[in-house]
Amino acid sequence: MGKPNSKLKPEVLHSLSTQTEFTEAELQEWYRGFLKDCPSGKLSVDEFKKIYGNFFPYGDASKFAEHVFRTFDENGDNSIDFREFICALSVTSRGKLEDKLRWAFSMYDLDGNGYISRQEMLEIVCAIYKMVGTVMKMPEDESTPEKRVDKIFRQMDRNLDGKLSLAEFVEGAKSDPSIVRLLQCDSVSGGPADAALQ
Repeated sequence: MGKPNSKLKPEVLHSLSTQTEFTEAELQEWYRGFLKDCPSGKLSVDEFKKIYGNFFPYGDASKFAEHVFRTFDENGDNSIDFREFICALSVTSRGKLEDKLRWAFSMYDLDGNGYISRQEMLEIVCAIYKMVGTVMKMPEDESTPEKRVDKIFRQMDRNLDGKLSLAEFVEGAKSDPSIVRLLQCDSVSGGPADAALQ
């Protein structure tokens, strides 16, 4: 096996330029960078966690990185190829709000059943709190992951069934920007933790 070509094939380039918000020149640049970091053309969960951890030196980003990795890894083969990487990056960095919220919903919906349970939300929020460490001072009503999840559910769970549907999640976030803030961590704004919701 030789080294992967450092240029995308024209048909792949065209396909990705229609599927993403990136230009062909940007895609080529991203591809070169991806191959530089991942010469095999695939990114493993351990490599992803290492890269992700660099953004959060004062906390433990490993659990949150696993959730982001799972959401990037669309085909479930435990690796991220360039197509998966660039499509997810396109949604999280340049997509419309509704697309970003759908992507975030899929990250929170751990079992893929179309709903976010309190337990699923709590797992992600706990991972976020571990990731940001003690860098952030939270308001009293968000001082623990449990309190933050309770606050999110009070604002989003319209039918009070103890779980969030995609519609509740999207509508809740669109109708009240403070909910989006609850789903992310403001002090890491611009970092990968909240890329899905920016």
